[in-house]
Amino acid sequence: MEHANQRPVHFYKNGALTGDARPVAQEFPVRLTVNGRELATLIASPHQLNFLVAGFLRNQGFVEVLDDILQLGVCAEFGAAQVRLRGEIPERLQPTLTSGCGTGISFNLQTGSATLPRPAANRQRVTPAAIFTLMRELQQRAEQYRSHGGIHSAAVGDGEKLLLYAEDLGRHNTLDRIAGEALFKGIDLAGKLLVTSGRVSTEMVAKAARLGIPLIASRTSPTDMAIRMSEELGITLIGYLRGESFEVYSRPEGLAAPRRKAKIAGVSAVILAGGESRRMGSDKSLLPWHGGRFIEHIHRLLDELFDEVIIVTNSPGLYDSIPCRKEPDIYYKQGSLAGIHSGLCHARNERIFVVACDMPFLSEEVIRALCACDRQAEVVIPRSEWGLEPLHACYAKSCLPAIEAVLDAGKKRIVGFFPEVRVVEVAAAELKKIDPEGLSFRNINTPEEYFALRDQALASTETAVSGKFAARS
Repeated sequence: MEHANQRPVHFYKNGALTGDARPVAQEFPVRLTVNGRELATLIASPHQLNFLVAGFLRNQGFVEVLDDILQLGVCAEFGAAQVRLRGEIPERLQPTLTSGCGTGISFNLQTGSATLPRPAANRQRVTPAAIFTLMRELQQRAEQYRSHGGIHSAAVGDGEKLLLYAEDLGRHNTLDRIAGEALFKGIDLAGKLLVTSGRVSTEMVAKAARLGIPLIASRTSPTDMAIRMSEELGITLIGYLRGESFEVYSRPEGLAAPRRKAKIAGVSAVILAGGESRRMGSDKSLLPWHGGRFIEHIHRLLDELFDEVIIVTNSPGLYDSIPCRKEPDIYYKQGSLAGIHSGLCHARNERIFVVACDMPFLSEEVIRALCACDRQAEVVIPRSEWGLEPLHACYAKSCLPAIEAVLDAGKKRIVGFFPEVRVVEVAAAELKKIDPEGLSFRNINTPEEYFALRDQALASTETAVSGKFAARS
């Protein structure tokens, strides 16, 4: 979806200006004439203007079905749209300037909710997993937003897949575009989910209500009036949806939150984040993943499973935003074995589960199985098809003397202390029952591996998208 122009720019850096070029968002005015009457000028991105115009008229309440539009013509060259409607436009319209990017306009913006339709009260509750999946699909398609930062994006889905997607320099326009495309394609938006990159205002809520959308989720925060209107209309309003967490501002009963399993007793989780990442060329723990970073993704899962999570790192400032303890190596920079040693020394519990910071496919089932295996063992370690997995294993504090003897001897191999303690291996055949592909143990060491992983995740998402979406993209 191309709606950016290359423009010359000058970069100031290190005391000097240098010339270059970069893409910038196109701003395109469209003068809208309805039934011979000039109604408004829409400021938008220049693509698929028929969807924008139809959706704008729909969300203003001027049309309900496609048959209400007798004629619609758009002349991109002159920036004009001519529409003939079956019904008449009210003689006296009171325009309202809205908070849209570049200032939007609305003729029927409701500051209260008395006259707005309410999404069906008996709608099916939505799982958090469905919301996360839809937001990830939105982010993966928002290439223009990443390229020049001037484009907002929005999408609707049915809880299983993304149905419609739109981009525009105005966040309100994205919902108009979706409403218009749905009108042309005969897609009923009632009961669907809306995710957006922009702030949710009252106009966004009002438009969602007109379309029968019962849940709105955004990467940022809503306004206070949007929260009030959503509460009155029965709309579940979600903000700060990032990675695998979000905040619910209204109607949490619209969510089908799963019952939380009991946490694993007597075990602390330890994330090792002290590697030098030489082959990667940058800190692996900070690589982007599912709207966050590798280490944030790992911490969120472990925080659900354990009552204590510790990050072993010699650079705690990198992880200030992660709400857990950060502890340094006691044997400074002596490798992963020193990280395990530090985790054992600082943990409150007698046993720890250790994981590296570059393993994004951790499985709750695998972790619970390892932690439940032979409580008398001092090391519980899985064996995958690649061999032993010491950075996805359980260790007891009773291992400390043996670990320290190895470190004092100047050695760093994790398995070097195993002959001195009781080790229980979990066979690969057992683990395949709960992790058939062995993804739990997959880690990322090079840029090529990371990009392949990212492309694989994107391909998996696109495979799940309906043929309808594939045809239009």
